[in-house]
Amino acid sequence: MTYHSDYFGPEGLRVRGTVIVVPGRGETRATYVRFGKRLAADAYRVRVIDAPFLEQADPEASLAAFASGLAEAVEGTAGEDGVVRPVILVGADSGAAAVAALLGRQDVPTAARPEAVVLAGLPGRTADSTSTSPSTSAGTWDDELDVRTSCPAHRGTLTQDPEVRRGALADAVPESVLAALDEGAVDVPVLLLVGDADPLADHEALERTAKSLPSARLSVVHGAHHDVLNDLQHRSAAAEVVTFLETVRNELRPLVSVRSSAW
Repeated sequence: MTYHSDYFGPEGLRVRGTVIVVPGRGETRATYVRFGKRLAADAYRVRVIDAPFLEQADPEASLAAFASGLAEAVEGTAGEDGVVRPVILVGADSGAAAVAALLGRQDVPTAARPEAVVLAGLPGRTADSTSTSPSTSAGTWDDELDVRTSCPAHRGTLTQDPEVRRGALADAVPESVLAALDEGAVDVPVLLLVGDADPLADHEALERTAKSLPSARLSVVHGAHHDVLNDLQHRSAAAEVVTFLETVRNELRPLVSVRSSAW
């Protein structure tokens, strides 16, 4: 069974697409209430699912289970006219890594195949997330919060949620999952979203990845930490995601371009 939280747009508006949000290490569905409501306010059908379990001993089985649950979650959003396309997957941290790992696989159920993906706070393959990060078991909860965010509201959300698994950022993401984005055949638009103050990201690798993909955009949120969708700049991060969603709907033709600006 796939557990989820749903967010619906204003009554009477036509649904513009379906967004499935995939949390990362230690996070719960409650972590993305604010983000889900914001996207839903723009008439997107939003469903937040549980973070995927990525087993080190058998990452292939973990990804297969994740793909199956994801397909169930997408199919469960269907109304009288079916699932509203486009379907966009938004992954954070290990959720982003899991989403990326599915893109090049041939065994993914049709329902779980998106028209585009957003990969936020993608953990680096060589970053210090598994060794010297202050979020390891030797650190305190405040240390982990400092890695995640400087937003008081988000820090409070994480702290007050009894289901948030503290210390989870010390869990290593399987290498094969982290490498999948560079090794797979990615044929959908990708928005890579990262905070410039994210200590768990490999910023140079993200630039290389963005340049190597056929349709990719790397957006850097200034001052944001690892939880880039929920940090102090969450409004701007959400706006960047909505802009991407609207661009995908418009066949990757930007709806707004700047011809003159004083900044």
